[in-house]
Amino acid sequence: MSTQVQNNFKRYEKKFFLSEQQYKLFTDKIKDYVKPDAYDRYTICNIYYDTDDYALIRASIEKPIYKEKLRIRSYGTPQNGDKVFVEIKKKFEGVVYKRRVTTSPAFVEPLLSGFRKGDENEQICKEIAYFQKFHRVSPKVFIAYDRQAFQGKEDSALRITFDTALRYRTDRLDLRLGDDGAPILDTNQILMEIKIPGTCPLWLSHILNELKINSTSFSKYGTCYREHILKNNTNLFAKEMRYSA
Repeated sequence: MSTQVQNNFKRYEKKFFLSEQQYKLFTDKIKDYVKPDAYDRYTICNIYYDTDDYALIRASIEKPIYKEKLRIRSYGTPQNGDKVFVEIKKKFEGVVYKRRVTTSPAFVEPLLSGFRKGDENEQICKEIAYFQKFHRVSPKVFIAYDRQAFQGKEDSALRITFDTALRYRTDRLDLRLGDDGAPILDTNQILMEIKIPGTCPLWLSHILNELKINSTSFSKYGTCYREHILKNNTNLFAKEMRYSA
């Protein structure tokens, strides 16, 4: 989305569900401390990769100390010549690490297979290829949502985002095929994410406490798997029952 692409992230990420009223109150109170992101409002599209028995998301739902996932992301619906991001996202003891490279939609699969053409981020390419070689993953679900984003005025590393219209599909697993999908949630709640490199600013903590906004544990892919993919797949559901027995 930006000409200055960041490929490495290390930060804490906290999630919150807001009602429309909480959203209005919260955004009014933070307006002196934040400013709209350079792109302000946009649609994020993702394709999550997993094993045939969804081992990665099943492990993630158990909330282990360490977990990882692989996804392909675009901002809006890309065309053949546009850039997409191939990302490995890891979480260890509450800290989120994200490493990614940019490529074209048509070059995603060759990159996953280990083919590189002089990418300046060769080490990340190697990590992505190793991930694929070790886990043997393939595209499993498309997830999209509409985002409004802010960043801190004093610290641009502070980001506060609001996601709405979370949706998914398990067919047409190509980012170039539009951003439509069925709803993941059956509520109109707004998903807020606060992303910070370290300690939460005091002013932000005060506002969250004042409005009684509490963090929650939520995964878009995890919720989609539990509430939709698993329930709509009889064979997968039976396997899940055996795993949990």
